[in-house]
Amino acid sequence: MPSPFPGMNPYLEQEDVWHDFHERFITTAAEPIAAQVDPNDIVKIDEHVFVHELPASERHFLGRADVAVTRPSRRLKPLDARGNRVMDAPVEAYLPAVNVDRFAFLEIRDRRNRQLVTVIELLSPANKRAGSNRDQYLAKRQQVINSTAHLVEIDLLRDGKRPPIETLPTCHYCIMISRAEMRPRAEVWPLKLRERLPLIPIPLRPPDPDVTLDVQEVLHQVYDRARYQSYVYDGVPEPSLSEDDSDWARQFLPTPMEKLA
Repeated sequence: MPSPFPGMNPYLEQEDVWHDFHERFITTAAEPIAAQVDPNDIVKIDEHVFVHELPASERHFLGRADVAVTRPSRRLKPLDARGNRVMDAPVEAYLPAVNVDRFAFLEIRDRRNRQLVTVIELLSPANKRAGSNRDQYLAKRQQVINSTAHLVEIDLLRDGKRPPIETLPTCHYCIMISRAEMRPRAEVWPLKLRERLPLIPIPLRPPDPDVTLDVQEVLHQVYDRARYQSYVYDGVPEPSLSEDDSDWARQFLPTPMEKLA
């Protein structure tokens, strides 16, 4: 069953849903693109890995009880190969607690030499919130822009600060294509909540023509395969919709019986 919304489904923007949607979207989009670029190019799924230290208030040590009663061990320490007793460490320390975020993206590469042709990104909240994850993403984004590869950037999140695009009209969602031969100019699709997601070109290297990606169709396939209808409507869109948009969106919400179908 496809998503009931004509365009982006705002219920997919919930924190509880988004990462799953992101990963499924990337793998689903890879299939039609790979079929079109074959045999000259290949499509590979890669991932950004963001590692950052957690603040003390968010650190958790697995297997460590909040309260415990212990008795000092009276067992003798084992002997090493030379017959010496193993000494206790004089100090107990903890390694820094870190959080690792992983976000998939697509690469189109030349089949013969594996040179990078196009990068396709679906933005995540971490890309749009101030912090080390955004800084790292923007640095990698700039590397692509400075290279001979094309960049396709799909933003289906209303919240957060978009990566820099000059003179972008007010919109809920945005798709940007930066062709290597056109830089610094870029093609931009500013999108409203009530609009259908577009069929976009995916640029390749000459003489190969563009292939296409139907973003709306990919969303419908992901929505159906993940069975989002059964649980995403238990929550609310994040961020919340305006009163007018909320009234408009209500017509698309499934009934309780439809959720179970």
